[in-house]
Amino acid sequence: MLASEAPAFKPRPIESVDDTGLSFPFLTDLALKTVYFANSPTGHEVARRMALPFVGVVERLLEALKRQQLVEVRSGSAVSAATYEYALTQRGHEQALERLERCGYVGAAPVPLSLYWEAVQAQTVRQVVVTREQLLRATAHMVLPERLLQRLGPAINSGRSVFLFGPPGNGKTAIAEAIARCLGGTIWVPQAVEYDGQVIKVFDPVCHEPVEPPEGQRRTGEPLDRRWVLCRRPAVIVGGELTLAGLDLVYSETHRYYEAPFQMKANGGLLLLDDFGRQLMSPRDLLNRWIVPLEKREDYLNLRTGQEITVPFDQLIIFSTNLEPRNLVDEAFLRRIRYKIEVPNPAPDEFEEIFQRACEARGIAYDSTALDYIYTYYSRMGIEPRACHPRDLLEQVIDIAQFLGVQPTLSLELVAQACDSYFVRL
Repeated sequence: MLASEAPAFKPRPIESVDDTGLSFPFLTDLALKTVYFANSPTGHEVARRMALPFVGVVERLLEALKRQQLVEVRSGSAVSAATYEYALTQRGHEQALERLERCGYVGAAPVPLSLYWEAVQAQTVRQVVVTREQLLRATAHMVLPERLLQRLGPAINSGRSVFLFGPPGNGKTAIAEAIARCLGGTIWVPQAVEYDGQVIKVFDPVCHEPVEPPEGQRRTGEPLDRRWVLCRRPAVIVGGELTLAGLDLVYSETHRYYEAPFQMKANGGLLLLDDFGRQLMSPRDLLNRWIVPLEKREDYLNLRTGQEITVPFDQLIIFSTNLEPRNLVDEAFLRRIRYKIEVPNPAPDEFEEIFQRACEARGIAYDSTALDYIYTYYSRMGIEPRACHPRDLLEQVIDIAQFLGVQPTLSLELVAQACDSYFVRL
């Protein structure tokens, strides 16, 4: 599947309770909690909040709650039951609080775990094919050597795992973000997933960017399961804040439901572990946690009830580090990371192009004399060139020029002050 193609999975329309894949008691509990929080909602409002159709589904749930004397109709038009306003009875209020003690989730009805598996497998990142032209477009704002591009392309198309290593400041994070743009396309992400009455929140606006449905879908108005959100393939970035607990389901004692871990939110897209080796947990702990998922492409998560569930593990994982790989992980871990790609310091011609681009972006006239001075400074201080230096030094030049009340230029005086205030001898 090319990066620009539509997702292979398509949510099926919901016409009955059975179509949801959820039990009737689970849905009536969710409807009861929805009425509790909505303050006399109409039937249409309950359906909207649950992301389910009123006709044939929510109307049945509300009728069941009425028969159990948990809700009552306050007002509404006799023309349509969807306009009825519903309120909790005293008994319904007590029952709602009891249900909330068990599971506090209220919102779009979740999808069953089995359907989530089907969706992830149909939309797998391993079906994405990125061409050389797409990679060049995604990295056009960077100056990368040809040999690096030749290694990145096949690594992206593997849909497996990539180890980006090399000195700091050469754009490893920027490369990973460009790879995320290369993946392109869209996937359907569920608001939440249900297993044995437990709810796992999956959709996260921080990780998932919703997009409009295809033009054909909007034109025909064909109904879809509104429990799903059409999103760009996700790009989830985690750094030093990652802990071992963050790789499992996170249960909220306040809300009484689970939040999906980072790797589950990244399914169908990219997961970048930035500054790998500097997390609060050791690389060996991560190895022991992910050694099987990396091989089998399925992950094992724990519910607080003691149950273990199996979820898809389908993302392009990028480990980015400026530490020496052999000092971080052992051979068994490196074997499971299919592509090991070094991002080296820029060659002189690449460094000059980066410098010229940085000057142009900041409206400063390029002067090769300044570049000669910087290389002389490198030699004297024992410093190696990094791809980030041109940008950082020019920003130093601008700051110094503003303080002195002069025009920012690549005068040797300004460049020398910028170097002295930026570099330290290590």
